[in-house]
Order: sequence, then structure tokens, then C-alpha cells
Amino acid sequence: MRPGRVELASRLEAPAAAVWDRVSTFEGVNDELMPLMRMTAPPDVRRLEPEQVVLGERICRSWVLLFGILPFDYDDLVLVELEPGRGFHERSTMLSMRSWEHERWIAPTGEDACVLRDRLTFTPRLPLPLTPLVRAVFRHRHRRLRGRFGGVPA
Repeated sequence: MRPGRVELASRLEAPAAAVWDRVSTFEGVNDELMPLMRMTAPPDVRRLEPEQVVLGERICRSWVLLFGILPFDYDDLVLVELEPGRGFHERSTMLSMRSWEHERWIAPTGEDACVLRDRLTFTPRLPLPLTPLVRAVFRHRHRRLRGRFGGVPA
């Protein structure tokens, strides 16, 4: 099975710290994903913080709910790198993906602006053309981020 790859970036009109404070929480992730989908997390896992994350170990199984209701996938969430305020590198498995790597990095471009970049590399379990779907979901996420913070595609 051939891996898929998607890269997107947005210039946001907000300080990098403010963007990180939002995107490092499950509330923020779900705000990006809705109304398409929502991810679950145990009550004690609300934010990506070094105190709660052991790099290389599963943080939790997050169920992915279509339209926020119907379970259709899960993500055995594992971070291999975490730099608070800057970003993370996730290397997980999913029901639909043999491998799923999500790198999200935030780079300040001034006092009140930053660039947020997502890079996804994945290998589906079934021979399905999932790259257009992943690209569409992340375009949606970036539109939601630009709507919240202001900004443009980078």
C-alpha cells in the first residue's frame, strides 16, 4: 500500500502562544473538526502537556465520531515529540490507517502573527484513495482556524 501525504499551512493573525493554547486542547481540535467529526478523550486528557504525555506511549484511544455522533474510526494517539508552544509529532495507528503521522508546528512571524503547518503521512489499511479525503478534512480544519484567528492560506 502506497503512503499518502498532505501538507497545509496557514498564516494566522494571532500570537503563536494563543494559537498553541487553542490547538493543544481537545476542545480546540474538535472546534477545528466540527461539524464533520469529533474526537473523544478521557476526562483527564484535555490538553497536550508534557506532564500528561509519555513520549512514544499511547495517550489514549480517541474515537472519531462522524458529525460528532456516529463512531467510524479510532486513533490510538501516540506523540513522539512535543514542544509546548511550538508543536508536536504524532505517530499513531488508526482503525482505518496502518500508520498515521501528523506533524503540527507553529512558527511566530511577528508579535501578533504566526504560521501553522500540518504535515500528514499515512498508510491506509485498505486500498482506498484516502488522500483527497484527508486533504479535505485538513483544509476544513485550516479554514476553521483562519475563521477563529484571522489569516490566509500560506
